[in-house]
Amino acid sequence: MDDDIEDLKRIYDRFNARDIDGVLTVLAADVAWANGMEGGHVHGHEAVRAYWTRQWALINPHVEPAGFHRSADGAIVADVHQLVRDLQGTLLQDKMVAHVFRFREGKIVRFDIRDVS
Repeated sequence: MDDDIEDLKRIYDRFNARDIDGVLTVLAADVAWANGMEGGHVHGHEAVRAYWTRQWALINPHVEPAGFHRSADGAIVADVHQLVRDLQGTLLQDKMVAHVFRFREGKIVRFDIRDVS
């Protein structure tokens, strides 16, 4: 799990730096990635790239992991502090969420978002 957590820490760093290619290196080619804006999932590298490009043209999200643990079904769950601002810097959202990652052969194959009560 330690290697997976180190990969996840790098992913958060690369996401916050808007380095899409840096994140895609750890995603499986057929990844199912949660679409936090519209619901459902996007599938594959190019769909993730298009989703983030569209998202960052509308809002400025910043996600900071506060901790990681393994769920009963084997997924790695990141407790994440999520800040979302509009493009002018106005805070739109400040909350904790859970990001759920499923790995296969060292690559992320599925990402889900859960609200934290």
